[in-house]
Amino acid sequence: MSNQRPLAPAVSDLVVFRHSAGMPCPYLVEGTERQLYTELPRAGGGNVRELFERLSLAGFRRSHHIVYRPACPGCRACVPVRIPVEHFRYGRAWRRVARINGDLVARDAGLTITDEQYGLFRSYVLSRHNDGDMALMTRRDFASMVVTSPVATSLIEFRADSGDLVAGCLVDRLSDGVSAVYSFFDPDMQRRSLGSYMVLWLVEEARRRGLAYVYLGFWIAGSSKMAYKSRFRPLEGFGPDGWVRLFD
Repeated sequence: MSNQRPLAPAVSDLVVFRHSAGMPCPYLVEGTERQLYTELPRAGGGNVRELFERLSLAGFRRSHHIVYRPACPGCRACVPVRIPVEHFRYGRAWRRVARINGDLVARDAGLTITDEQYGLFRSYVLSRHNDGDMALMTRRDFASMVVTSPVATSLIEFRADSGDLVAGCLVDRLSDGVSAVYSFFDPDMQRRSLGSYMVLWLVEEARRRGLAYVYLGFWIAGSSKMAYKSRFRPLEGFGPDGWVRLFD
């Protein structure tokens, strides 16, 4: 029998998880939010992409170079959700949203940041989330949110016939789908349902690329801010038994 000791795993193979400090939940009254998170190496590369893919399949989300999942004491309200593209069907409401926005032109801006994007982002956040930390984001903070990704990420712009930017969606590209990291839009164009339209666009983008899923982040049954996600059906959620069908 050989006396040679087994090789220890390389440092790059180790994943260190941490817990964030508790903070007020932005979705549930009197709730306490705590995150389980790890950092992706900022250099990128194959190992980073593989790690990100594995964590995404386990219900984690990305922000900057951080990948996280809620780990709140006594609460399991946050459910990672995704749309199985092959089975998604357009109902009357979704056909209407697609028709109303049929004039919009989508453009992949890559990691290019502009004042126009930040201006729209700022208007959206102040209108919809002015009580949160994102309302304090400067142009530099906005740029950091986009360009610090160590994985395949791009900002999709949506423009009207006039050429005006009306919506944007930061998207991560996975081997099995696309992930909506963050979206924003003109808050004065409520009739267009731009947030829902961008999800529909991602479904079609996934179909064009032969990808199976659109990842929508976390859904909370008791949160009005998250209610729109449950309208995309069928919808799968990640839990103790892996990915399972939530709604047909």
